[in-house]
Amino acid sequence: MPASATASLPAKSYVSIGQIRPLGALLEAPASGGCDTLSSEDKASCGSSDGPDDMPQEIWDKVKNHPCYSEEAHHHYARMHVAVAPACNIQCNYCNRKYDCSNESRPGVVSQKLTPDQAVKKVVAVASEIPQMTVLGIAGPGDALANPAKTFETFRMLQEQAPDIKLCLSTNGLALPDWVDEICKYNVDHVTITINMVDPAIGAKIYPWIFWNHQRVTGYEAAKILHERQMLGLEMLTARGVLTKVNSVLIPGINDKHLMEVNREVKKRGAFLHNIMPLISEAEHGTVFGLTGQRGPSADELKEVQDACMGGAKLMRHCRQCRADAVGLLGEDRSEEFTPDKIEQMEVVYDLDKRRAYQEQVEIERQAQHDAKQQALAAAAAQPADDIKVLLAVATKGGGRVNEHFGHVTEFQIFEVSSTQAHFVGHRRVDLYCQGGFGDDEQLPSVVRAINDCHAVLVAKIGACPRDELAAAGIEPVDRFVGEFIEKAALDWFGDYRQRIASGAITHQQRGDAQIRQGAFTGVAAAA
Repeated sequence: MPASATASLPAKSYVSIGQIRPLGALLEAPASGGCDTLSSEDKASCGSSDGPDDMPQEIWDKVKNHPCYSEEAHHHYARMHVAVAPACNIQCNYCNRKYDCSNESRPGVVSQKLTPDQAVKKVVAVASEIPQMTVLGIAGPGDALANPAKTFETFRMLQEQAPDIKLCLSTNGLALPDWVDEICKYNVDHVTITINMVDPAIGAKIYPWIFWNHQRVTGYEAAKILHERQMLGLEMLTARGVLTKVNSVLIPGINDKHLMEVNREVKKRGAFLHNIMPLISEAEHGTVFGLTGQRGPSADELKEVQDACMGGAKLMRHCRQCRADAVGLLGEDRSEEFTPDKIEQMEVVYDLDKRRAYQEQVEIERQAQHDAKQQALAAAAAQPADDIKVLLAVATKGGGRVNEHFGHVTEFQIFEVSSTQAHFVGHRRVDLYCQGGFGDDEQLPSVVRAINDCHAVLVAKIGACPRDELAAAGIEPVDRFVGEFIEKAALDWFGDYRQRIASGAITHQQRGDAQIRQGAFTGVAAAA
């Protein structure tokens, strides 16, 4: 590797989408936000739902059915990860990789490592059964670029056998500059880089060591090398037209006040999205932070940092911090349906025409959701405006509709609703309340705490006990919007809520904070 790889970066080598130039060209940072169109309401369509009007057509074509790059798409399209990259070249204090674990839902965890041949066979099987699966990512359980031979052999075979599937990879960025040419060779046009700092002094508190030039480097020097390689790799990808998403783990007391600077710096270098995620720090996961008592953020703390970054790089708020072998829509995991023994028994037919026809129907449903939202917004605009904003929890199993029983929820989607907007701002994992056909009353308090900042919860159905518990906590259970699109239901509920306030029937009150339950088990885990 060239010695200059770890040298100081140029003061101005920054680029953004729509301003791509050869690496090293001097560009001024755009005055606007991510996608060059961010408003105070955070409405730019990269990562949200407004459509292609505020970005070049070629960019829209890349993100419109990518569930991680479009908030609207994540209601309708699925993704999968294949665990072909077990090795890692850095150590993070929030990470503990596990290769045979089925009962934890977090990055770095898989049930089984795969060879490239096994991975491609699994992808083809999943794509034949889940035609709305549009994206294949390699995200571990280590680092995709610390395992380059396995990563790119998987991509090579997939290009031949499943040419319609978008290819993605996730990396810590240490090896990224060395593999940009290979990334472009295989048309990998979405790359996620985990960047938790732009100050090595802060990085030294997060990364105990990196493996660099055949030796272990520790402390400040390790964080400095990692930072410089991350920035260089991000610039190189942007210059080549590859869309980049930056992931940052919010660690209270370490980088929570620093992530605004991270947001500014990655925006300068052309990052398409910035995903600020809560630290997962349950002690049972065995991470350094978990074992030393480093806490994760509360819901208010996470939203406060995300909101403080509005106006910089466009924010992604719908990340699920997936396992490295996740399959299905974001928020669900169907990997147990596609174990190697089950795939051997399947009659796999990769029918490209069938997949396209199914996705055309998905787009019809997606357009219906968009139209319903616009109609509801138009109706809301006809009413007198006020400054009331509330959070709503929604029970959904996909399709952008209110369609899940309260007792079957393993995560709630959270929407912020006002007289002018209903937009997705996050999700909350919860322990499964209904198990074996009966409610587990011991789990109910933790479910309530997870949505304690919400004024109401929209569900398809709810039992008497949780209904009473929610009402006692000041959260209104609402089951009259079954099957309706979420944004329309949210705006309709909010209109009724405002009418009740105006009539004096109720008084609007602010809610308290909520608990991010990152240690919640999945449905698969509950059955294990």
